[in-house]
Amino acid sequence: MSNAIFHTQATAHGGRAGHIETPDHHLDVKLSVPGQLGGKGGGGTNPEQLFAAGYASCFQSAIGVIARQENIEFGDSTVTALVGLLRDEQGYGLDVELQITLPGLSREQAEDLVHKAHQVCPYSRITRGNLDVRLTVVES
Repeated sequence: MSNAIFHTQATAHGGRAGHIETPDHHLDVKLSVPGQLGGKGGGGTNPEQLFAAGYASCFQSAIGVIARQENIEFGDSTVTALVGLLRDEQGYGLDVELQITLPGLSREQAEDLVHKAHQVCPYSRITRGNLDVRLTVVES
């Protein structure tokens, strides 16, 4: 990571039923195991929600980068990441769909912008070849 332009860290305590924190305490979150995974549920979040939040926000930023480069303007966009936890004979995996709304753009313009953002978003890049991410442009 010698070429990294930014570093961060988070520490997990207690796995899925514990908490996570960052040294600056900007993130200090209780974790709970969802009932669907045999847990008690509760008031905490889970790793899949955190992944969804990170991917959605990063992807929306990537859309903004490409839009600025190409002088494309649109209304208030949204990116919703739907993340599912899968289990198969090899273990666990993720199922991901990104639902993107880009008001003011035609479907063709929106799909082109989303495709280009998918090429530069760090989350998209690290999942490529490991995870089939479905990109869905939602009509606004």
